[in-house]
Amino acid sequence: MNIIVTGGAGFIGSALVRMIINETNHTVLNIDKLTYAGHLESLVSIESSERYTFEKVDICDAESINRIFNEFKPDAIMHLAAESHVDRSIDGSAEFIRTNVNGTHTLLEEAKNYWQRLSNKKKEEFRFLHVSTDEVYGTLGKDGFFTEETPYDPRSPYSSSKASSDHLVRAWFHTYGLPTLITNCSNNYGPYQFPEKLIPIVILKALHGEDIPVYGTGDNVRDWLYVDDHARALLKVAEEGVPGETYNVGGHNEKQNIDVVVTICDILDELATKDSKYKEQILFVTDRPGHDFRYAIDASKIENELGWIPKESFESGIKKTIQWYLGNMDWVEAVMDKNYNLERLGSKG
Repeated sequence: MNIIVTGGAGFIGSALVRMIINETNHTVLNIDKLTYAGHLESLVSIESSERYTFEKVDICDAESINRIFNEFKPDAIMHLAAESHVDRSIDGSAEFIRTNVNGTHTLLEEAKNYWQRLSNKKKEEFRFLHVSTDEVYGTLGKDGFFTEETPYDPRSPYSSSKASSDHLVRAWFHTYGLPTLITNCSNNYGPYQFPEKLIPIVILKALHGEDIPVYGTGDNVRDWLYVDDHARALLKVAEEGVPGETYNVGGHNEKQNIDVVVTICDILDELATKDSKYKEQILFVTDRPGHDFRYAIDASKIENELGWIPKESFESGIKKTIQWYLGNMDWVEAVMDKNYNLERLGSKG
């Protein structure tokens, strides 16, 4: 297939592009605006492939998107381009609405116009996969899981913008017949993650000898999904998923934030020894405004219908992740240069 990946220089997008080039015969055109979280350094290993092309384009730019559709002639769109950090959305919501809502609308319109001109066979085979988050479902108590039927109840500017885009995607399926698919995933982690998210920021704060911030009492729960497992799930849905359907993708790894932090500290004690224990750097700080208590994904639908299950446990995945950061501090320095200095975001609420 000819596949357009939007946001392919981001954390999940770059993992997906690397996997498609390394493990399939598909051709990829990567569309990325290269904001602070998009880095071509994450694609160096595959950038010379004849099956890979990059275009620096904003998904809100309808004229450029139209040109790319007409020139590249995609068989599938895998839409990952998004502003994705809850804390940043608390500090400034406008860019989240622009990219996540307006950008998705632009892509849907251009995809619809392109798809309507295809031959019947190509029309039938075309797919538009929209990659979303479990945060659209709101928050859980101590029990229960998000399923594909869970009512939407977004609580942050970020999750509200993603919920809006999910509704647009479903509307373009029901109104125009565009063969769309949606995935809602749990928290991703792994190599090449920009150091504003919990796991890389803990690793880097620890290594720098700084306080390791933990929001509130650290008892908020997240389901952790190794990024390469997620990439495999996305390709599986694009290739085999049923248009109009939603698939929840989770790692079966529910952990309290404090347990994640302590686990990272314990592994660093083994791999990067120093005189004191890393957990001594943990500092509990004022909680994030509107911090959802618990997310947990029921991923039985994608397992039963498409045969996907995660390969990595949290224990195996987190060790791989820490080892990668320890061996790739040059990448960390390159992506953080002039962008981010590990400061706290999202405390304005």
